[in-house]
Amino acid sequence: MAFRYEIRLSGSGGQGLILAGIILAEAAGIYDGRFVVQTQSYGPEARGGVSKSEIVISDEEIDYPKAIKLDLLLAMNQGSCDEYFKDLKEGGLLAIDSTFVTSIPAKGAFKIPFTAIAQNDLGKKFVANMVALGALSQITDIISTKGIEAAIIARVPKGTESLNIGAFKAGIEAARNIIRDLPNK
Repeated sequence: MAFRYEIRLSGSGGQGLILAGIILAEAAGIYDGRFVVQTQSYGPEARGGVSKSEIVISDEEIDYPKAIKLDLLLAMNQGSCDEYFKDLKEGGLLAIDSTFVTSIPAKGAFKIPFTAIAQNDLGKKFVANMVALGALSQITDIISTKGIEAAIIARVPKGTESLNIGAFKAGIEAARNIIRDLPNK
């Protein structure tokens, strides 16, 4: 059976999850040499409702571009956690922004305050998406950290590369601290 890994990044419109999904897809496809498809929601969600970006990664051509059962769900707000948790497969990974998600439907969720880190440590809450990408690069090894970093540099607006890479590295550190404190690690 072919390797297939499904990711959904979800939250509110304006949190940069479409950009984060594009970066993950480019990292997996361009820099890591995998087959990848990225889809996203548009419409009223882009103006503040629940929005999502899905990335499907495979070692073979992808014949169906939508996520069916998620291997990884990132929930940046309570509404997206509530709506999409049911799509997480058994044993799948849940990462939540503990700044906004307070009711967590599963034990073992990775609780990281992405938005608080972006605001308090970097002074720019709009880079919470990059903090989340840094954490995701540590939670799962499906996409290389080097690939994600290269995709960030190639994709973010010129002049913001340093800020975005700093946010990415802050997410890496936050996830490493949590992983280090897990039992059996």
